[in-house]
Amino acid sequence: MADALPHAMSAAVTGRRVLRVKRMTWESPGVVSLDLVAADGSALPAWEPGAHIDLHLAGAPVRQYSLCGDPARRDTWRVAVREVPGGRVSGLVHKALRPGALIEAEGPRNNFLFVAAPRYLFIAGGIGITPILPMLRAARLAGAQAMLLFCARSAADAPFLAEAREFAEVVTHCADDGTRLDVAARLATPEADTLVYCCGPERLMNAVEQATAAWPEGSVRFEWFTPRSRPEGEGADAFEVVCAQSGLTLKVAPGVSVLQALREAGLDRPSSCEQGVCGTCECRVLEGEVDHRDSILSASERAANDVMMTCVSRAKGARLVLDI
Repeated sequence: MADALPHAMSAAVTGRRVLRVKRMTWESPGVVSLDLVAADGSALPAWEPGAHIDLHLAGAPVRQYSLCGDPARRDTWRVAVREVPGGRVSGLVHKALRPGALIEAEGPRNNFLFVAAPRYLFIAGGIGITPILPMLRAARLAGAQAMLLFCARSAADAPFLAEAREFAEVVTHCADDGTRLDVAARLATPEADTLVYCCGPERLMNAVEQATAAWPEGSVRFEWFTPRSRPEGEGADAFEVVCAQSGLTLKVAPGVSVLQALREAGLDRPSSCEQGVCGTCECRVLEGEVDHRDSILSASERAANDVMMTCVSRAKGARLVLDI
């Protein structure tokens, strides 16, 4: 079958992997899953729970999607796409993509690492179940205790609900049923030996972050699909970036990202989302204080001040020295 969405560049040139859409399945209203296999029939790279891939669809921005299938399978990757009103990528997937089509992908990468623990509390909002689903499977295989708090408009709108129930105790919190999750009350007291993993809309993520402020460092982990909201007009100051390896010194003007300034100076840097959610553009910081604006690094990682996401983060002072 011919490509429904022809890729713009050869995988051999870009280093991308060509995948074939083997199957598309409705998981809930507005959410379709894609089973993807290597176009040449080869085994796919191994991955761990929390990993994502970048999908490249011709004429559309690159978008990251969590792998939500079984990590033990090397023949198939599964992702799920929620249709977003006006969304170019989700619109292409839902309206144009069909089984048999060839698409390109990069990855997998993982900024949402699944760490061994005796107990887990998973909190998912809608499509935020996707990075958590393989974690539920892994927790069951490890013999750990696991509970999922699943927030959705209704049980019918909760994708992969039946599958999640195969691996863990699931409590649904549905707006239509009047059973919304009281985040502050549920998370007011830290739970010993428990890791919390949360993914969902920004409102839910912010509420969980605030409610768990007293929990031990590293016990609460987040996966952001969209960048955190930032105050309008923030970061109007220019600053200087010294590139230690290349010997260049650059001025980063207001409204210009470090990544953009590097490219304009002829320093081609890897990137993908350019919103601070994927981690592709991470760079080592040698000197200077970073104004972290990404949605990846933890509080302790930000305090360490040894890496930054060049697509969104800036300098707090007048100068940064980067390992570039």
